[in-house]
Amino acid sequence: MRYARPVHRIATLALVVSLVGGCAGLVDSRTVRFLNVTPASPIEIEATLVRPAGPGPFPAVVQLHGCGGIEAQSFRWARWLADHGYIALVVDSFGPRAVKGDCRSGPDEPPVTARFDDAFGALRYLQSRPDVRPDRVAAIGWSQGGVYAIAVINGPSLERARRRGVALPAVGFAAAVGVYPGGCFSLVDEQVVRPLLVLIGEADDWTPAVKCREMVEAMRSRGADATIVTYPGAYHYFDVEGQRHEVLARVENPNRPGGFGATVAYQAEAATDARRRVEEFLGRHLQQVAPPK
Repeated sequence: MRYARPVHRIATLALVVSLVGGCAGLVDSRTVRFLNVTPASPIEIEATLVRPAGPGPFPAVVQLHGCGGIEAQSFRWARWLADHGYIALVVDSFGPRAVKGDCRSGPDEPPVTARFDDAFGALRYLQSRPDVRPDRVAAIGWSQGGVYAIAVINGPSLERARRRGVALPAVGFAAAVGVYPGGCFSLVDEQVVRPLLVLIGEADDWTPAVKCREMVEAMRSRGADATIVTYPGAYHYFDVEGQRHEVLARVENPNRPGGFGATVAYQAEAATDARRRVEEFLGRHLQQVAPPK
């Protein structure tokens, strides 16, 4: 699954301090490391932890990047989450594996289960911290990361993980958000077991909204707590500040003739509404009411 834009990793990481630092004392950011949950051969994953000031404990959010890897927008969201009272953990699944992040298939592409295992390693790490409320951790992912955010609360995905020997935490993710998620077509016949919010542009030609709508409607028909919000005229990266309207010609895209190219653009109205929706969703499921057992 290849969805998200290529970025320059070194330049992006250099932005962390400026993007999350802001007013001194309001948030704290640091690099952390943890093992993922791959049976027999776990690998060490690096992440950036961004937390509000104060002792906590706080609810937390695991952030899962797209196929371009960590980018400046990852840290903008992390700062926003910390400003709203959440510990944010920006997981880098590509750095430890030397994945290029060019949104093209290649020999460096990790196994399909790798990012699922990274997400649960992140959850286990957060649950080990005294400043985190262990039953109030959500996942949010963009593009390729979006489908993994959905997978970590998808019942059949959890069962498949157990069958391959993954030791899942006793308390799983409380909720998930998929922002223009890829792979919705693969989950139409499956079922999330925790609340799900999907946010996507109706003009998205990289991860088509129609497939995500079909997935959410199918899950809802079977009783899932799943919601989708679509934005008229919005493309992929509608939330990426400064993203001009352009076609990324070199990225893989099975939805376009020739298999390459995707239209991207920032749309301020959609971005503002998406943050409002995420704030309401996380507030409802991580702060106000204990997740169902």
